[in-house]
Amino acid sequence: MILTSLALSACGTTGGGGWSGRPSEARAERFARNGGHAEAADIYISLATNASSAERDRLTLLAVEQWLDASDALRARNAFRTVSRPAGGDLLWLWSANSAALSIHAGNPDDALEILEALSRELLTLERRLRIESLRADAWFQIGDPTRAIQLLMHRETWLGSRQSIARNREHLWQGLTDSNPKLLREAVETAVNPLLSGWLTLGSLAATTGQQGIGWSNGVRRWRDEHRGHPAMKIIDEMDLPQGELLEYPRRIALLLPLSGPTASAGKAIQNGFLGAYFAAAGGLDDRQTVNIYDVNAEGGASAAYSAAVDGGAEFVVGPLLRNNVSTLANDILVPVPVLTLNYLPDETLAPPGLYQFALAPEDEAASAAERALADGHARAVALVPNNRWGRRVLSSFSQRFESNGGTLLDARYYTPGDQDFSTAIEGLMALSGSVRRYQRMRANIGGPLQFDPRRRQDAEFVFLAADAPAGRLLKAQLKFHYSGDLPVYSTSSINSMDGRSNTDLNGVMFADTPWVIAPQSWIKYLPELYRRYWPEERRLGRLHAMGYDAFHLVAPLFAVRSGPMPEIDGATGQLYLDGDGRVHRRLAWAEFQRGEPVALPDSGQVSVPIEDIGVDGHLLPTEDEDSQPWYEPTREL
Repeated sequence: MILTSLALSACGTTGGGGWSGRPSEARAERFARNGGHAEAADIYISLATNASSAERDRLTLLAVEQWLDASDALRARNAFRTVSRPAGGDLLWLWSANSAALSIHAGNPDDALEILEALSRELLTLERRLRIESLRADAWFQIGDPTRAIQLLMHRETWLGSRQSIARNREHLWQGLTDSNPKLLREAVETAVNPLLSGWLTLGSLAATTGQQGIGWSNGVRRWRDEHRGHPAMKIIDEMDLPQGELLEYPRRIALLLPLSGPTASAGKAIQNGFLGAYFAAAGGLDDRQTVNIYDVNAEGGASAAYSAAVDGGAEFVVGPLLRNNVSTLANDILVPVPVLTLNYLPDETLAPPGLYQFALAPEDEAASAAERALADGHARAVALVPNNRWGRRVLSSFSQRFESNGGTLLDARYYTPGDQDFSTAIEGLMALSGSVRRYQRMRANIGGPLQFDPRRRQDAEFVFLAADAPAGRLLKAQLKFHYSGDLPVYSTSSINSMDGRSNTDLNGVMFADTPWVIAPQSWIKYLPELYRRYWPEERRLGRLHAMGYDAFHLVAPLFAVRSGPMPEIDGATGQLYLDGDGRVHRRLAWAEFQRGEPVALPDSGQVSVPIEDIGVDGHLLPTEDEDSQPWYEPTREL
């Protein structure tokens, strides 16, 4: 958020000290004014190559400033380290402003404010004042005081002279709001007196709570417009892709069918908690609060009986059941007079009746995501290791189908026996090591004496698709390394991330698909996983089911409206959700990699590129550090 804010707040400043004049420097200033911050930084650092002493430091600091505005904090930080703290003058101001910005990026807003508050008391040019106030607002947003941040940016707007710069300032403010904690925004609304401030906070709270999607957001925005006519945020709202017309329809009475007793009660309760969490977060955006009736499928006598009780109770939409056998029973017993969203898939050969939609944490979606991710990373030839059971065959089928339909080649696949400790046979066969050993044996027999020998694995494979839970995965990854295959990238599913509290050092380098809730929650829900862990510690390993319940609530309104058009994609807690022609809701997953024994979120595949190359102030590539050589890169339970 901070890097985006810096880019939005860029005012075309290049230090404000009157250091322009040379053609190349003037060109850099033009790039900066027009938003070409990366290009401007490249010019400045190139000029610094041939400069000396203070001039070299000045140009380097200007490059740092532009890299920050281009959201390239890595290059900015590396270049900044080459400049010592100046003794005073214009260089000290530029050095200090960059130091504060880097502190904000590193998540140290208090350190940034210590610098910025002192700078704000100095006599500054307008350009410098604008940058300092922008950075101060960023710091206050990061600290968790949105009121002070908005006040700074509202005051900053009074110094701006063009519509374009005013629009950028408001976009900056909006970005800060949407990345703020919804709870803090709601608290700030209660104490706001200024109507402009209150309007920003109210709209920001609505956006941060709903993620700017769903019925709560759409209807909430319409009411906000009526209550805040003429507010400066109106232009931002007008540019959004919101449904036209009156307040959108949504079911007023919802029934939730879950197993709340018996052996799967813990799963049912986890989904219930996620569902109700989403309900209470969105209720403020609804003109007529919904009623949620919850039915224990086991206590009601089965899925069909629970569904009938929900319909008799006036439900306009039903969510559940959860267990696969209950979903099949429901689909076979009823004609679905009231639409239902089941929380598991029907068997592939079963035709769903009209009005029955299906949503599941299906491992098939994760395997397909692994295929897409590997291809996006530039790997077109795969080998696969999967368990010799029904789950393993389903995952392999999904992976191979998606991988090969998109142009990849699955060279070979081997099954291993779950529960074994030694997987040498499967790995040696997969990596063609047994053939290498036989060639050695033949040569030794022909020569009649010992030879120095290192087995050589197959060279056509570009990565391994590994389907395994965490215990098996730790062994398999270590044994792949032992069998000369440790250099191959490994892609997996969420099952390898067990969240069991054990060290995952043996899994370092393994990339896997998982729910955003577990890996990298979106800004509007990032406070929820920790909140759930605090209040329901016994459900700590059931975070994916919390996310499923959260998404199930947000699927109700768009599925209720599907009769009037297609369902829009939803940026959900379990992934990017979309509906296919058979009524199944599928997920596009988030990605992570085990690093130092911990899962670390990966950027989107479109942002993954070649290894990082840092440019020094002399224009040459800097040597990579050990960290640079590493790739950026609880099982989904069958219910």
